[in-house]
Amino acid sequence: MIHQIPDVLTPEQLTKLRALIDESPFEGGERTAGYRARRVKDNLQMAPDAEYLDAIQKMVFQALVSNLAFRAAAMPRKFVLPMVSRYKPGMAYGAHIDNAIMGQRMGGLERSDLSYTLFLTDPADYDGGELTLWSPYGEQRIKLQPGSLFLYPSTMLHMVSPVTRGERIAVVGWVESIVRDESKREILFDLNRVKTYLVDNHPDAPEADLALKAYGNLMRKWADT
Repeated sequence: MIHQIPDVLTPEQLTKLRALIDESPFEGGERTAGYRARRVKDNLQMAPDAEYLDAIQKMVFQALVSNLAFRAAAMPRKFVLPMVSRYKPGMAYGAHIDNAIMGQRMGGLERSDLSYTLFLTDPADYDGGELTLWSPYGEQRIKLQPGSLFLYPSTMLHMVSPVTRGERIAVVGWVESIVRDESKREILFDLNRVKTYLVDNHPDAPEADLALKAYGNLMRKWADT
């Protein structure tokens, strides 16, 4: 299941984040690619010793965990440290799949259940650079407004199309979910919407209690804590 989540960053957060990024050094992105993805990766990433990297990562984490739509879709258990990527004209990241186990860690190794791209550049300011994914339903090309996020299963083959004009800046990261199975996450996401609607609009209805019961019991059955 894929999700487009608008306005993960407020305009103020976006301005602050971009200012910190503009003051930070970047290096070749191939250093963090897997052995096969390294063949097709041509971008820049914020240097791991950049002065503002820690502050940027904390800002992103705070925005993610405070976003109800993100939490409902991802059901995060652990986060992999996000990276800031930059693509200049001629740069691209060819078709690849993300590593199943990530080496950058916060308290241990993380399984990549979900990947996300947090777009930071106005689509009008660059050509190309779409996040392109392949699924049984065909090819999808994603290019969102700054501050918006695209969340998708890490199992999907994907790429960043070549940038032909301007510059594409984004934050990319990965999530280990409490619920590993994608189909079960989708059921829980849909049921959560029903539960929230009933609780907000019909709080005294017995169906609201039944929805809460069903959601809680499925989480208890499927969650990996």
